[in-house]
Amino acid sequence: MPSVTHEALVELFKNRPTLAAEMLQDALGQRVPTFTEARVESSDLAEIVPSDRRADVIVVLLVGEQQRPAMAIVVEVQLGVDPDKPYVWPVYVTQTRARHRCPTWLLAVTVDEEIARWSARSIDMGHPGLTLAPLVLGPAGVPVVTDAEQARAAPEVVVLSAMAHGQGEAGEAIGVAFLAAAAGLDEERRAVYGDLVLSSLSAAARRTLEAMMKSGYEFQSEFARSYVAKGVEKGRLEAKAQAVLAVLDARGLEVPAEVRERVLASTDVAELDRWIRRAASVGDARELLATTGS
Repeated sequence: MPSVTHEALVELFKNRPTLAAEMLQDALGQRVPTFTEARVESSDLAEIVPSDRRADVIVVLLVGEQQRPAMAIVVEVQLGVDPDKPYVWPVYVTQTRARHRCPTWLLAVTVDEEIARWSARSIDMGHPGLTLAPLVLGPAGVPVVTDAEQARAAPEVVVLSAMAHGQGEAGEAIGVAFLAAAAGLDEERRAVYGDLVLSSLSAAARRTLEAMMKSGYEFQSEFARSYVAKGVEKGRLEAKAQAVLAVLDARGLEVPAEVRERVLASTDVAELDRWIRRAASVGDARELLATTGS
């Protein structure tokens, strides 16, 4: 099953169809044809590849009024060594080339340098002169985005930057640049991208960024305000959950694992308040979760 990181990277390339071409040209120095539109196409290659196999993202660069395909890019997010990929990647490329009748490139994307080196190995097809050399975007190739205007213009790039460089010295500056861009995103992307950026930063950078958001820093955005509010609410819930368990513990009652997990997982303030009151009178911790009583 694909990991959260895998799916997040896939979404970046789907949400910004030009991203694959931008990374090929700006980060990897490959010459990409001039195009008028970049379109994400179906990645289902079931005609040749088994139905449980499909490319992560297929982007087609289109030109002219007729929207003629100028080039296709097969984007594959790679987070680990997979011995099947040297066999299926060439199929993705040839099938996409046959479907869209245009030059087709393979772009492997990873956030791990070791996997980047593995992904870049040439694939010998066994036919004389036929070798596939994957183009690889690893952490070293991802730009470090610390400029607010650049982040606003390409929010997916600053998220990618955080995932690649968030643990380094530039992590804090990348986070601040993202905050500048967050206000211009729709609610869903703001939430998803915000979680990705914050989870990618080093602990020190994340603490600094959170402090800046709480203090009303000039780059504070709707995302920042909602993030702080969510953090305050989470702290409130955790405090009440701990209060429930503390009362039970003080009374010498044994708390089964299922009860403890249920209390700690609650996101209902009224429910937790009710449990605090019940914890003072129940004879068994299991009675706490009864739906009757106050």
